[in-house]
Amino acid sequence: MSTQDQAHSIKGGFETRAIHAGYEPDLATGAVIPPIYATSTYKQDGVGGLRGGYEYSRSANPTRTALEGNIAALEEGERGFAFASGLAAEDTLVRALCRPGDHVVIPDDAYGGTFRLFDKVEQVWGLAHSPAPVSDVERVAAAIRPGETKLVWVETPTNPLLNIGDITALAAVAHDAGALLVVDNTFASPYLQQPLTLGADVVVHSTTKYCGGHSDVVGGALVVRDLDLAERITFHQNAMGAVAGPFDSWLTLRGLKTLALRMDRHCDNAERVVDFLTSHPRVGDVIYPGLETHPGHEVAQRQMKRFGGMVSFRVTGGESHALQVCERTQVFTLGESLGGVESLIEHPGRMTHASVAGTDLEVPADLVRLSVGIETADDLVADLDRALGD
Repeated sequence: MSTQDQAHSIKGGFETRAIHAGYEPDLATGAVIPPIYATSTYKQDGVGGLRGGYEYSRSANPTRTALEGNIAALEEGERGFAFASGLAAEDTLVRALCRPGDHVVIPDDAYGGTFRLFDKVEQVWGLAHSPAPVSDVERVAAAIRPGETKLVWVETPTNPLLNIGDITALAAVAHDAGALLVVDNTFASPYLQQPLTLGADVVVHSTTKYCGGHSDVVGGALVVRDLDLAERITFHQNAMGAVAGPFDSWLTLRGLKTLALRMDRHCDNAERVVDFLTSHPRVGDVIYPGLETHPGHEVAQRQMKRFGGMVSFRVTGGESHALQVCERTQVFTLGESLGGVESLIEHPGRMTHASVAGTDLEVPADLVRLSVGIETADDLVADLDRALGD
């Protein structure tokens, strides 16, 4: 029985699986945490006599296997795959499932790095793409090219406008057209949402974010239920080689063990921040799926456990005020990325989404994005109050 197969023998709730799935205590020592297998190769017992299937760490490494089994169990999938970054996971998936001449539907407010990958890398390779709003199932369906579209790619919530896609409805639309539904679950994390249980075919993560959770590791992951898909991804993961290293895998696995606790605190603090922002005179629009005024609130309520730690808002003073707010905070750190224990603030138009400037995916210049951390909520509110000014 492989480590990933062992992951599915773990019963119990999310928190139990987060701690125990993917690894059994070491038979020799009883160690409850997997070691960091800092090795490139493995002794064979005769030619082809592999111990546990390990021959070379690009193909498989025991620390990475433990992470892959753990995240598969958390997403309620059959197989997980760990990569050197979220974009490495995305590129490997596309190469495994698409060919030149194929077509993909992507979100019209996709993460800038994802858009850049499709627009500047995959398009040169011969893969066409069309943007569509994930919150509008009919427009996603209209963007599909029958016979050409192989993937319908969605984020929900999206980055940075926090739009919500109905995963079940989008899966039906994709499958009716013979395409697969890929869901980037980075913003929600496996704790708040499990897309595979709602009909998605593939889940994508930047494990750099909430899965790792401590801003000390870069990584990515894919999780699938279908074993034929898993076989194709396995081949390309090995052939392309952008795998997670053993230390990165160990850090990410450590982060996943406390994911549930951290996500609850992220959500608690985000709700406090949203309450403050909605009543501030220098804030125009607050974008958070937990607000009843959010157009995707009902869908998010149906498919998410809670509404997450990401908050976006638009200021009344335009781009210059948005930049000032980003520069004035002290508890919120001005920086890219998200999902760490510390709170981050950024200006998407000039930072994470600069690559979509001048395109249909361009984000508003007065938009500020918050990754709300797990600090004392009163300190976060006070910090934003000072930064926004009178």
